[in-house]
Amino acid sequence: MEGESFLTSTTIRKKRKRRVIFWTATALVSALAIGTAVWLEARDSFLQAHYFSEFARGIDWQVQDGPDSDLWLPTSGPYSARLGYTQMKEIVPRLVAAGYDVKAQARQSDEFRSITGRGYYPIYREKTQAGLTLLDRNGKPIYDSRYPERQYASFEAIPPVLVDALLYVENRDLLDPEHSRRNPAVDWGRLSRAALGQTMRALDLEGGRAGGSTLATQIEKFRHSPGGRTRDADDKLRQMVSASLRAYQGGEETLAARKRIVLDYLNSVPLAGVAGYGEVIGLGDGLWAWYGRDFETANRLLSDPNSDPAARAEVFREALSLIVAQRRPSGLLLNSTQRLDSLTDSYLRLLSNDGGIPEALRDAALHTRLAPARRVSSGEAVSFVERKAVNDVRGTLGELLGVEDLYALDRFDLEARTTLDAEAQSGVTSFLGRLAETDYLRCAGFKAHRMLDRGDPAGVNYSFTLYEKAPLGNVLRVQADNLNQPLDINAGTKLDLGSSAKFRTLISYLNVIADLHQRYAELDTEGLDGVATKPSDRLSVWAISYLRGSKDRSLTPMLEAAMERRYSASPSETFFTGGGVHRFSNFKHEEDDKNPSVAEALEQSVNLAFIRIMRDIVHYYAYEAVDAPARALRESDENGGKEARQDFLNRFAEREGIGFLRTFWHKYRDVAPGERLDVLADSVPARQSTLAAVFLGVQPESDFDTFLAFMRQRLGSRAGTDAGLRRLYDNHATRNYDLSDQGYLARIHPLELWLVRHLHRYPNASLHDVVADSVDERREASRWLFASRFKHAQQVRIDIIVEVTAFESIAAEWRRLGYPFEHLVPSLATSIGSSADRPAALAELMGVVVNDGIRRPTVRIDQIRLAAETPFETRLERRYEPGARVLPAEIAQVARRALLRVVDSGTARRAKGAYLDDDDKPIPVGGKTGTGDHRYQVVGADGTVISSRVMNRAATFAFYIGERFYGVVTAFVPGAKAANYDFTSSLPVKILKELQPALQPLITGKAVAPGRCDETPQRLVESKQAEPAPKSRSKETDKTGD
Repeated sequence: MEGESFLTSTTIRKKRKRRVIFWTATALVSALAIGTAVWLEARDSFLQAHYFSEFARGIDWQVQDGPDSDLWLPTSGPYSARLGYTQMKEIVPRLVAAGYDVKAQARQSDEFRSITGRGYYPIYREKTQAGLTLLDRNGKPIYDSRYPERQYASFEAIPPVLVDALLYVENRDLLDPEHSRRNPAVDWGRLSRAALGQTMRALDLEGGRAGGSTLATQIEKFRHSPGGRTRDADDKLRQMVSASLRAYQGGEETLAARKRIVLDYLNSVPLAGVAGYGEVIGLGDGLWAWYGRDFETANRLLSDPNSDPAARAEVFREALSLIVAQRRPSGLLLNSTQRLDSLTDSYLRLLSNDGGIPEALRDAALHTRLAPARRVSSGEAVSFVERKAVNDVRGTLGELLGVEDLYALDRFDLEARTTLDAEAQSGVTSFLGRLAETDYLRCAGFKAHRMLDRGDPAGVNYSFTLYEKAPLGNVLRVQADNLNQPLDINAGTKLDLGSSAKFRTLISYLNVIADLHQRYAELDTEGLDGVATKPSDRLSVWAISYLRGSKDRSLTPMLEAAMERRYSASPSETFFTGGGVHRFSNFKHEEDDKNPSVAEALEQSVNLAFIRIMRDIVHYYAYEAVDAPARALRESDENGGKEARQDFLNRFAEREGIGFLRTFWHKYRDVAPGERLDVLADSVPARQSTLAAVFLGVQPESDFDTFLAFMRQRLGSRAGTDAGLRRLYDNHATRNYDLSDQGYLARIHPLELWLVRHLHRYPNASLHDVVADSVDERREASRWLFASRFKHAQQVRIDIIVEVTAFESIAAEWRRLGYPFEHLVPSLATSIGSSADRPAALAELMGVVVNDGIRRPTVRIDQIRLAAETPFETRLERRYEPGARVLPAEIAQVARRALLRVVDSGTARRAKGAYLDDDDKPIPVGGKTGTGDHRYQVVGADGTVISSRVMNRAATFAFYIGERFYGVVTAFVPGAKAANYDFTSSLPVKILKELQPALQPLITGKAVAPGRCDETPQRLVESKQAEPAPKSRSKETDKTGD
């Protein structure tokens, strides 16, 4: 039995041993097979290629009509933020609210939305270069901001030595051609070493810090990871999966994708930023921004092994340094280059040792040092003159998108079609530039009286705008000026434009007539006879008389009849307006004895007629309109009249008090707190009583010694004895003087005294604080005005404030028609230009008239394309908006006919017949001229001018051409040098005429031959030499002034 047991046991042990060996061998074989499979997969990526390519095949999008409410848009990532994709969730609704409709938008596939829904990055062929593109109305590019500027167009364009250097530093096996399906997103060896090192460091063991990134995942990181950094393992996984899908979008073969990775990396790698240049992206811009290296020259040297060794080595060192620096660009590029030089040297040696570069290139590169140039600008400087319209459109686009920074806007992946006409824009810009050339000016007739016969032509600034009435609105066709500064003369200046204000005054006059028509046209003769009027209400008296005797009571005949009302042009009358007595004069003294109709006064720009027209308008708005503020002053009820007078006096006192405070505030705001008392003391007579009142009015709490020191310091021995000063001090201390008495004793306005006292107590008080804290003091300072014995003074001030309230109503009407400022100067002189204006605002008023009284939107951009050829593409178009009626059509039509007379036989007749239609017949041209000779004048009590100083000079012509086109042309000289010029509106009228060759193709579609003076400068000189001597100045030249 023991033998059997032993044999049995041995047999069992042998069987067990064989089983162990079998399973061990099986396990080893399986492990070897799995390991081999893993190794093969890591090397050849068969499974990855199949899986990722299958899934990537469905990631797609198509652009279809209409908006897509479910469009997925990125919310983070440097790349998407820079190109504007992250802002599109706000931008698109903003554009829709601003008058644009989404005409087409991308439709993303289910697979695309599935990937982004899981948190991976959007998969599509991303652009390495994008930026703002502006097109003219015909699709011609007028602005193209490409960012980065310098790029490799293809993989083949990259110098091989640069490819080798990049792969050696970052991803050595990336372009291995033996493994066509390799996943470029994962380098399993580097990833394993990185993971092991991170694990060891987590266990407080020494572990390596080698990175596991590939070029593909680095691109994902700096484009899409928040801040361009990898925060955790989830970020790394997101980068790897996204990069894998991107690599297999074209199928299982990835060699082409891997070459594209090299290309995209070099074109997209972030390289910190240079002050004055901005963020640096890509090797091309990096070489330029950091080293001042011309990209084309650098590539030529790197591509040619036989090029100059020293120059090639220097460029190679710079390029290699940027490749090395990308890991910590700010630390290595912004600070000293010593560390970067050292790292670059190390890689030069390693590259040479491993056969990456020739020893000769290594040695030559090691003998050079990095010398950053840090360029502060890119490309050639472009004249503001050439970019004026473009910059205006960029500003408009920024407002539409809610992007204030034009630097950021230029980097958006955005294309916009403007309404500008590039050919006309170029022609006008070129013409304005020629207005500084003496030979051209002489040839073209600009060297004439009231034009450019005086002053330096180069010192005149010009602005020109042209709009076209179109279905979308008033579209901008040309905007140009010759000012080589960012300032836009057309819309960014506040100018005295002289008689162009008569255009606005005419519209106000016609508006009053239309208002009277609405009130009384339906009344029969008996009803008209029952309307109570006063002789001072000239317009109502005339309207009732006209309606009583007219068979046709429609609005147009009444407006035409109102245009024939006559006003004296005599300058002999004085006018109480603007708070004082004024006299006015006509531009041409031969008009002084005339009595022109309203139409004639506009045609010949007669000042005094319009002063009297404005007086009637002011009276109507003050006393006669339905909501006239001064109607209550005419109430027969005594209590009502008193209440109205009291109300107007209160308004005057409030306005005057705040005005005084504002003046005094500006006087003292920049004075040191300790010096304000001295400045006030310098403003009063140097006498004992006045200086005592000043000091004790400002510092009533001061003791006698301080008072005594002040008086001695100001008056010396003239201050008197200590005893006398003590009596003066005690007298002020015991008497409770009110503010008015204090001001009287100090011989100074009481509010100035109060202000200095208030600032003594509250040195940092603002003007807002001062106004809020002075309510009682302002009333006290004006208390005298309400005494019954000052009837005349009260009436004068009531007349002033009534005029002010009337001009508030007129200003509201003007603003409704596009006037750009909140207030008008409350003076009849506003009718001849004392209230400033802007050329752009005049053009807007002309647009209302051209559009038969409808204020339509001004359109500069009619199409916008965001994120073109991406899964976020959105196309928007400006939608039709009817505009708002701000004038009866009849007023606009009558005004157009009146403006036509200005060109046919008035101050702008130089432009008559300048533009022809397709049948060579004159196109009707109308407009209004204006000359602003802005002066600082001191006026005496009787209204005469005591002194005058020139501040600037401007001349303008607001015009319309035919039924569709209108605009404004302006000449302007700022500052005291304006005294050297005497041009009038003859100059802008002449400019419009001479612009005909540049504008005619736009207006009629028919090109015209350039004029004789548009030839080359040499031909000009020859032509001028052949001319007969100029004739003497004609009378017509004199009469075209304004």
